[in-house]
Amino acid sequence: MKKASVCGAGGFIGHHMVSSLKDQGFWVRGVDLKFPEFSETVADDFVIGDLRDQYICRQIVDRKFNEVYQFAADMGGAGYVFTGENDADIMHNSGMINLNMLEACHKRNIKRIFYSSSACIYPEYNQMEPDNPKCAEDSVYPAEPDSEYGWEKLFSERMYLAFHRNYGMEVRIARYHNIFGPEGSWNDGREKAPAAICRKVAMADNGGEIEIWGDGKQTRSFLYIDECLEGTLRFTRSEWTGPVNIGSDEMVTINQLADMALDIAGKKLTKKHIEGPLGVRGRNSDNRLIEEKLGWGPFEPLRNGMEKTYKWIEEQVGDSDDR
Repeated sequence: MKKASVCGAGGFIGHHMVSSLKDQGFWVRGVDLKFPEFSETVADDFVIGDLRDQYICRQIVDRKFNEVYQFAADMGGAGYVFTGENDADIMHNSGMINLNMLEACHKRNIKRIFYSSSACIYPEYNQMEPDNPKCAEDSVYPAEPDSEYGWEKLFSERMYLAFHRNYGMEVRIARYHNIFGPEGSWNDGREKAPAAICRKVAMADNGGEIEIWGDGKQTRSFLYIDECLEGTLRFTRSEWTGPVNIGSDEMVTINQLADMALDIAGKKLTKKHIEGPLGVRGRNSDNRLIEEKLGWGPFEPLRNGMEKTYKWIEEQVGDSDDR
């Protein structure tokens, strides 16, 4: 039986990845500081442990894994990443996790390790125009990420590539673009735009209003979790190191995203624009390279994923009201 380890298995993407690997017949070990919040893990073994601790990393990398997925990071949405209040924790915690996991896998002679980087590494100067962002993989230099989160991701990318060159590790590096879906953060300050907007719409009375940070004209693309998993697995099992974008190229403004949620909910609400952390003006996944290398790209319309996500968040809001 093939074996896989998922770091960050208590989080959104990691929890879903554990389920996907189990469906494929893998023996799976999950590792995180916490168990998944919204449903039970199906991992064969789940270790509560702090990957900032070298000892913990050595303990959980105790056998030959066919695949290791490194999702663990100190992260969140714009309200967590762009305020500046969490910069030291983000850089220190995520940096330590990657240093420790790479060393532990190298010492155990584990070759294939997937690393989830981020579109936040792309230069701010290429993302000032909301309708024309430049996010091709080769546009990352000269480097100027818009946050310390992006700088840490860029450093860790280079570290993984160095282990690939020097030690022959078969690393796979993907730059995720706003992954969303059910069982993700929706009300803890770390949620991303789709979940935050769905929550606001679900909690608002018809005829009321919802708050939108900024003028709402900033653009983004959002990838539903199922397509993220498919792209990640195809890429990890390919013979190509990357880095590569894994994201949707269906770009929308935040105002359009809110209108989509309103239409799904069947509500009429006023958008109230307020000050808030925004990040870059425009960002969209450039999928030319992944289509060339893997013959694959995301195809599901954003609306489909938003419908599933809104339904799930509406249920969470109802459950919290009942309590």
